[in-house]
Amino acid sequence: MLDLKTIGLIGGMSWESTVPYYRIINETVKARLGGLHSARVILYSVDFHEIEQLQREGNWTSAGLILAGAARSLQAAGADFLVLCTNTMHKVAQELEAAVRIPLFHIADPAGEEIRQAGLSTVGLLGTRFTMEQDFYKERLRQRHGLQVRVPDQADRDIVHRVIYEELCLGQVLPESRREFRRIMARLVDSGVQAIILGCTEISMLVKPHDAAVPLLDTTTLHAVKAAELALAS
Repeated sequence: MLDLKTIGLIGGMSWESTVPYYRIINETVKARLGGLHSARVILYSVDFHEIEQLQREGNWTSAGLILAGAARSLQAAGADFLVLCTNTMHKVAQELEAAVRIPLFHIADPAGEEIRQAGLSTVGLLGTRFTMEQDFYKERLRQRHGLQVRVPDQADRDIVHRVIYEELCLGQVLPESRREFRRIMARLVDSGVQAIILGCTEISMLVKPHDAAVPLLDTTTLHAVKAAELALAS
């Protein structure tokens, strides 16, 4: 019998960016194994309205408790490891890890490894205000992967954050917002970044590789592909 690990997905933040995880994971498994093979996946999808309110209030403790409960449910259902389908909520990664015995596959690591293997050292980071301004994500990239991390200025961070929550999380992809992201990414390139991490799972809905003069690291795709490969590893 095939020794394929079961992936426990914690999704719904937002559901628009969780859908590609399921597709990419299964595409990767099928490409590797062929035939009618697909991934073993258990999905726990939260109500993002509740999580977003807690984010806005700065109540990360309560948000962490919700996701820790999801992690325990996935462990009880038979998941071998966890994939949290969001960048921002990795702020509570330690709370999830403490709640279960199975490992959490951190979303920043595939991007960090990809950049390091390419021989690059200075990266731009786009994401929610929490991801760009707080240390939980940037410090992992610095400490674990030796990267210098730069973010847009305050005004541009406000634009990125607004577009994520008021448009992309609602499934809206607007040309004017794409133009703004192109401008923001161009400014990061002018500041010396060698690649840009799309550190929010919705951003890849809006911008594509041709929208920037440097490589764009899509955390959704990288995380999902590497999760599938982890599930396939013996």
